[in-house]
Amino acid sequence: MTTSSANANHISTLHAAEKKSRTPWQEAWGRLIRNKVAVLGIIIILAFLLMAIFANLIAPHNPIQLNSGKGFLPPAWVDSAADGKKGEADFPLGTDTLGRDVLSRVLYGSRVSMMVGFAPTFIIITVGMFVGMMAGYYGGRWDNFLMRVTDIMYGFPDLLFFIIALISLRDTWIGQFMNGLFLLFFALALINWVGIARIVRGQVLSLKQKEFVEAARSIGVKDSQIMFRHLLPNVWGPVIVQGSFLIPGMIITEAILGYLGLGLKPTTNPDAFFITSWGSLMLDGQTSINAQPYLLLSPAICVALIVLSFTFLGDGLRDALDPRMRGSQ
Repeated sequence: MTTSSANANHISTLHAAEKKSRTPWQEAWGRLIRNKVAVLGIIIILAFLLMAIFANLIAPHNPIQLNSGKGFLPPAWVDSAADGKKGEADFPLGTDTLGRDVLSRVLYGSRVSMMVGFAPTFIIITVGMFVGMMAGYYGGRWDNFLMRVTDIMYGFPDLLFFIIALISLRDTWIGQFMNGLFLLFFALALINWVGIARIVRGQVLSLKQKEFVEAARSIGVKDSQIMFRHLLPNVWGPVIVQGSFLIPGMIITEAILGYLGLGLKPTTNPDAFFITSWGSLMLDGQTSINAQPYLLLSPAICVALIVLSFTFLGDGLRDALDPRMRGSQ
């Protein structure tokens, strides 16, 4: 055997050993970052997150500041709008009917949309995993009871339930808390956990008869430890993928409810963290679409971008966490 072939064999052996030493999560991460579309989605999501966190630093104007005589200004690049007004550099995306800067309001609106995307999804995953874990592991009466509750919740029409809940409780203390944002979280999370619960239940039913679970039972490990130390890590993959698709659904739902006038309540407090949302901005843009069409387009484009980004990320996670992909690197 020549020296070059021996070196090549040695290198291939090292690569094989390195692959074997990597955990499944490391392999999944490697597959994910090689997916260019998923990486693009991650970059856009991070950009929107930074925009939401630092909106008060990035926004060129106060989002509720009224600029007299500046109403319905077109974007800065428009020389002459339909009403004869010309864009100004101080207002890159123009102004609304009250002269408020559209760019600043879009930046602040990202806070609500990002929070609505992540907060209810966290609650949904927590409740869904708990219900699915209990139903799948214990079975019998627990399974029948929890799955019947799940079926009842699944029977509610989502959007209709959200509208009824927001209209009915809008003037109560829960509807006033956080300008109505807490009520929106509660309504979104209340009936959307059923999908996660069914996924986790199915995974647990297939895993609880495996040898590692039987071995844990034989040495007297408690049920709680088996569920959360042995079963939970093995059901994270499908849950993460499902969660990545839930987030854009929450954002779209908030945009729809805001467009219907049922989203975040308007505020005049300049120091408020949540001032407006993309759904509310689209409602404002719809009422003045002829005078200032960009008022509707700006939040609509943001919603489309963030939804597409999470969809790309979800597709990438689904491929990266697919067990059939392991070892195919």
